[in-house]
Amino acid sequence: GTEARGGEGAARLGARACKQVMAVAASAVSVALSLLQRRGSLAAVAASATLSCASSPSSLARRCWLAVRRYSSEAKAGEEEELRVRYLDDEHKGIVVLGINRAHSKNALNKNVIKTISKVLEALKSDKKVRTVIFRSEVPGVFCAGADLKERSKMHSSEVSSFVSRARTTINDIANLPVPTIAAIDGIALGGGLELALACDIRVAVTSAKMGLVETKLAIIPGAGGTQRLPRIIGVSLAKELIFSARVVDGNEAKSIGLINHVVEQNEAGDAAYRRALALAREFLPQGPVAMRVAKLAINQGMEVDMLTGLAIEEACYAQTIPTKDRIEGLLAFKEKRPPRYKGE
Repeated sequence: GTEARGGEGAARLGARACKQVMAVAASAVSVALSLLQRRGSLAAVAASATLSCASSPSSLARRCWLAVRRYSSEAKAGEEEELRVRYLDDEHKGIVVLGINRAHSKNALNKNVIKTISKVLEALKSDKKVRTVIFRSEVPGVFCAGADLKERSKMHSSEVSSFVSRARTTINDIANLPVPTIAAIDGIALGGGLELALACDIRVAVTSAKMGLVETKLAIIPGAGGTQRLPRIIGVSLAKELIFSARVVDGNEAKSIGLINHVVEQNEAGDAAYRRALALAREFLPQGPVAMRVAKLAINQGMEVDMLTGLAIEEACYAQTIPTKDRIEGLLAFKEKRPPRYKGE
């Protein structure tokens, strides 16, 4: 009798444990899938910016990689925009390039740049025509030198905390963009600059690039996700070593430790990493848009939970592709031996 009661108790505990696991899975899936349920047209994010390439009849507007959109709402007349946004066209249609453009400060992240990036991300995440986003520099020899220390030195302590929180949120928004993101590192990427790159799905750098989380030199720590994303990418022990030492690595070492996906030699134009990133983005374009979004979602959410919950997330994400027109088109194209014509539906 005692054994029978013990068996029943174990069964009840097992059932409760199973229900708890499934509840966690359901919660994770609910959070994950909520990202897929956002709909709506692309809103204007600045009064001086026009997001629709088709709105202008000129050939310059039709070829959107030549049409620079101005998002820096606080820039004064005569000043260069601090973030250039290009919607590419023709064989690159669906690729959006965000270029930081603060030559005088080595692309250091100030309040305005963070605010502007945040506005652009808000627009991009709801634009179903966007397939891949590339982050690059418009300044030769540099990706991003980190936070703007000149601006930081004038901040009150309370302002510093608020700014770092805003930067952390914005960089987290980069990580949560529903489409693939690529960081093209054609020069130095230090502190917050490297944290921005770490938030991207893929990183490409030139051999001469310099990368590091160097905040401990300033008696602070990485505050925009660096202490969390670097260990997840290269491993805990190595991440600690790099952060503790504030060490800077070049492109080859970064590739050897898994910090970046690809390393290339710099070219005369100084944009070899960007060119490699563009080639990668073109590889993504033929794939089903809905599948790309839910694949990223499944991977991102799954990496934060146990295997059982992760598999539940994968199942829920897979289910999102079954009723799509794109899935039927893929099967039909395979049968007819032709390239599929996906519409993201």
